Amino acid sequence: MHAQFIQTIVTNWASFYANHATARTLVTFIHVASLIGGAGTAFTLDREMLGWHSLAVPERLMRLTKLRDAHATVVAGLGLVIVSGVLLFASDLDAFLYSKFFWIKMALIALLLANGVFMLYAERRALANGDIRSWSHLRLAAAFSLTLWLLTTLAGVTLPNVG
Repeated sequence: MHAQFIQTIVTNWASFYANHATARTLVTFIHVASLIGGAGTAFTLDREMLGWHSLAVPERLMRLTKLRDAHATVVAGLGLVIVSGVLLFASDLDAFLYSKFFWIKMALIALLLANGVFMLYAERRALANGDIRSWSHLRLAAAFSLTLWLLTTLAGVTLPNVG
């Protein structure tokens, strides 16, 4: 019963999406705008973090506050990317379900989320006790984050062009 209900919702959404340019435009806009906001914020701070190793510890701690304050923007952006991504996925289930680039993108998103959790852990350790290893972990997480955001975006733009 649940599978049939979900299938009905997906079929109705796909039909609505296919027949309404405004819906296609709005969902795509939310997907891209959220990526720009969330990823842009993360990307900017990740680049900054790569240079923090040369700063004195008090300056690093002050900058960590900036990082902590940015989490809401990054998480909100990522949340909207995921919601709009589900709507895009449901708009053409057959195409996405069998697309290797779609699944590569999903794997990259999973890695991005795992890296975000690792970054939060390292950030909390750095704030709590100034653990020196946490600073190198933050730097490593920032480098991974930069790479993962770029690869995820590449996978996303590959989807409609290659499939």
